[in-house]
Amino acid sequence: MPRPIAARIDGGALRHNYLLARNQARRGEGRARAWAVVKANAYGHGLLRAARALADVADGFALLDLEEAVRLRDAGIRQPILLLEGFFEAADLAVCAAHDLTLVVHRLEQLQMLRRASLPVRLPIFLKLNSGMNRLGLTAAELPAVRRELAASPAVSAVTLMTHFAEADGDGGEACITWQLERFAGMLADWPEAATWPVSLANSAAILRYPQTARDWVRPGIMLYGGSPFADQDAASLGLKPVMTLHSRILAVQEIAVGERVGYGGTFVARRPTRVGVVACGYADGYPRHAPGGTPIVVAGQATTTLGRVSMDMLACDLTDLPAAGVNSPVVLWGEGLAADAVAAAAGTISYELFCALARRVPVVEV
Repeated sequence: MPRPIAARIDGGALRHNYLLARNQARRGEGRARAWAVVKANAYGHGLLRAARALADVADGFALLDLEEAVRLRDAGIRQPILLLEGFFEAADLAVCAAHDLTLVVHRLEQLQMLRRASLPVRLPIFLKLNSGMNRLGLTAAELPAVRRELAASPAVSAVTLMTHFAEADGDGGEACITWQLERFAGMLADWPEAATWPVSLANSAAILRYPQTARDWVRPGIMLYGGSPFADQDAASLGLKPVMTLHSRILAVQEIAVGERVGYGGTFVARRPTRVGVVACGYADGYPRHAPGGTPIVVAGQATTTLGRVSMDMLACDLTDLPAAGVNSPVVLWGEGLAADAVAAAAGTISYELFCALARRVPVVEV
């Protein structure tokens, strides 16, 4: 028999979350289109698996790697595909042209490489402006040169403007959103032509809380996979469904006395007679090693917590108050019945990291 651990991926939940994101962006009379952000192997859910689930509903797909974009085209995806970091060297441009890709341009040098490339077709670009995140994007001082490059370039077919919010998910979101929108508008104040171009601003957090940011294209990421972008609001309350459920079973049960320890380093010391369940899941499966004892877990449909330190292939949980649970009882590490955000919060991380860390050795079951 195979080891009793698997990740269940629910394509229907992914579709639900995508449509919710797009409908949120279209509140009122908006007609925003939504990129399905499938970077990082669709946040660990499987690039082609996610693309198949969304193929007949998604307006477009957004990712980072040129190789992954080509895989989508080879798989029959015909919607627009956006390279979120653009291209990295001039040699990439022939492949981008051959596969009809849309490029984010965040450096002046990228525009210069485009102009010199002598491509057989013109490519659409998303011109990324740095409105305050200070990660990627063109500055106000660079815009005169950008305008000259665009005017001289035979390689660009259409321009969409974009920026990225730094704190849409935080306590100061409203003020920070307003400040970045004002800076974005200020950068374009002396560029009349830009007023006619489409705009892409909103990530998951902005889609959900700041409808004024929806504009022409939105870029939902974590919400597609059933994770909340907010520390103070869970995914279920936002109407999102978990897409990945990591589940396993109890391998063994140990009965320990007061004062006995569990696992490497003996970090858990029993204060009462304790039934310890040993779960077939460890950090080599993608469960966070730094998750402390007390992290939530579900056994046989009942909530309990982990005990001690996570090891490579196993972790322990408390079955003392679950007398019906024992060997072969089903376990949910996160997903249906246990929000990944709750596990991530206990481990001092975010659900993005849990999903992306799923190990290749974990079998995947599609539903």
